[in-house]
Amino acid sequence: MDDDPWAGWPERWAGTDCDVRTAVGAIPPEAKDGFRYDEVPWQRFRHFYGPGEEIPGLLTTLGSADTEAADKALWQLWINLHHQGSTIAVGALAVPFLLRTATTGHPELRARTLRLVAEIGRCQHMGDGSREGLLQVAEEPLLIEGSTMCPVDWTIQAARQAVTDDLPLLLPLLSDPAPEVRSVTAYVLAAATDEIPRVSSALRFKLANEDDAVARVSLILAIAQLAREHQDDHAPRWARDLWSDPGRPPEARIGAGLAWLCLGTDPVPDELRTLLTDPDIPQYDALLQPVPWLTWADAPGFALRNCIDEMLTVNIPGTVLDDPWGGGPSS
Repeated sequence: MDDDPWAGWPERWAGTDCDVRTAVGAIPPEAKDGFRYDEVPWQRFRHFYGPGEEIPGLLTTLGSADTEAADKALWQLWINLHHQGSTIAVGALAVPFLLRTATTGHPELRARTLRLVAEIGRCQHMGDGSREGLLQVAEEPLLIEGSTMCPVDWTIQAARQAVTDDLPLLLPLLSDPAPEVRSVTAYVLAAATDEIPRVSSALRFKLANEDDAVARVSLILAIAQLAREHQDDHAPRWARDLWSDPGRPPEARIGAGLAWLCLGTDPVPDELRTLLTDPDIPQYDALLQPVPWLTWADAPGFALRNCIDEMLTVNIPGTVLDDPWGGGPSS
């Protein structure tokens, strides 16, 4: 047994060269700001289709003046670093450079670049619109990446720390002219692991002035995700005040209703059930599909419907809802 190379895995690997958290934490700030890729140990980790050494070339092209080439590089980075909803260790090494390119590069690629950062630092969640799963970030501790044998949660932790280290780059993007960028920025900021009061305050301030429906719901879910993970006992009351206020925009009430459901396990109040099963709700399904948390939630175009159905029937075995879309009971 002493000759078993995997004895003590993964604890024995923590803090070693095989730990992507250590590798990301060791990147000097000046290397990040100067895009000095040669100071990053890409060779230690593979991407989904090849060696990690290929990633700096794509990052360089992404930051180039050639918009078409940059767009193709970003498409390839998505393929290499986010295969079928999964994340991989070398992606965490790319996060600081993706963030800097997002702030200084082509504005039309900003939202997609930030979205890749967010997905690198999040567990696979396609199809999970449950109260427990919609705002979940961490991955099962023993789930590994087949190519590197690195726990996926280590990658998520490394990426999230990189995001937290670069909050000064991210927070100004909450005021970006493009609503999509504001929405995705909220998605990224929800992964922060430190300075939570500062981040939450910035999100709440922006929410008070946000006029775009998708960005508004994204801000609400980002606030809720941070509150859920960091156990803010005041958050459920905040969410309830939002969804129960008829003076709020409908999409804000819907988003707050989902947030409230994710913040606890209390039975669904009749008032909230009535709100979320109102016959007018279906018109918001397509509108809110771009909300990052909803994009992956099951069938495109029906994410809101599926989330509502799943959340309102949880822990009620054999129960079905009357379909507010007019198709009879939902299964």
